[in-house]
Amino acid sequence: MGYFELAAGGTLFLDEIGDISLATQIKLLRVLQERTFERVGGSRSLTVDVRIIAATNADLEEAVRARHFREDLYYRLHVVPIVLPPLRERREDIPLLVGHFLQRFNAENHKALKISSAAMDLIVGYEWPGNVRELENCIERMVVMARREIIAPEDVPLPINIHMPTAPPPRVLFPEPTAFTLPKAVADIERERLLEALRRSGGVQTRAAALLGITPRQLGYKLKKYHIAPKMILG
Repeated sequence: MGYFELAAGGTLFLDEIGDISLATQIKLLRVLQERTFERVGGSRSLTVDVRIIAATNADLEEAVRARHFREDLYYRLHVVPIVLPPLRERREDIPLLVGHFLQRFNAENHKALKISSAAMDLIVGYEWPGNVRELENCIERMVVMARREIIAPEDVPLPINIHMPTAPPPRVLFPEPTAFTLPKAVADIERERLLEALRRSGGVQTRAAALLGITPRQLGYKLKKYHIAPKMILG
């Protein structure tokens, strides 16, 4: 029995759907459209009712235009889309994720490490091109390699700590997600960066969005979130 047959009446998660070959896309489309398939080497068609959840880091619309992904399969999968922004665009989530991973890896390694505010500032300020998986690996490495009870900035792996600022002895934050009091601090940092980008761009929001590495729509949402009006920049 293959995965579709095993998942009958349930859910099948297809990760990195954008990387499958065109030949496989044709077979997958048939299953989704007709809900039938044959076992490898078999000749009898089997019927299956499976909920499909697919995920990808690829731009499927661009892949369709480049003829690397079938348009009919794209629209068959694109029923209830959920767009998750990269971690650098939702930095307020980082402290909570750090707390979660710190708890988990503390338990796995029989440790009780805490993280300093200076180390947390470095982690929040990093761009995280590998998103949550990179963050998870970073926290695991710090826990495994730590030789002290408090994770300091110098314990944060490269390249995150390349631009490590000099700072006084840091405050200590506890690993439990509910114990973090950083959301306001993170919000203050993000608000200041928004203001600085607007100043540097002369209040032109498209240019400010480019400086921040986000879309104008995302910038507009953040300006509304932090109650930032153009007159605050130009007035």
